Amino acid sequence: MHGITIRWLALTLAIIVTSYLLDGIQVGGFWSAFFAAAVLGILNAFFRPIILILTLPINILTMGLFTFVINALLLMMASGIISGFHVAGFWSAVFGALLISVVSWLINGFIGERGTVEYINLKHKGGNRWE
Repeated sequence: MHGITIRWLALTLAIIVTSYLLDGIQVGGFWSAFFAAAVLGILNAFFRPIILILTLPINILTMGLFTFVINALLLMMASGIISGFHVAGFWSAVFGALLISVVSWLINGFIGERGTVEYINLKHKGGNRWE
């Protein structure tokens, strides 16, 4: 359960960072981003697999780029549910979904399977050797 909370906070942070980087996405505050992350997580868990299967032919034709459209639509759906979270239009949603994915991926790269922060501690052993 601890890992879900950490990942939820990571997605919240990704939404907040994206709202600062893009003008088309506005967040009313931390709690709006927190609930938007929850709604986005629920939409991704339940609806995204179904939508990906239904749109598989067009996704194959576009070599997976249609997935960005799916992510944008889910982001716009989340903005319709949460009152303090607003996405201005389709292209803002596409770029916002891309930024949220990248920022979330970077943050989750430091989170292990059990929800703890992990890092690799390398020691220089001389020359080109690191252990």
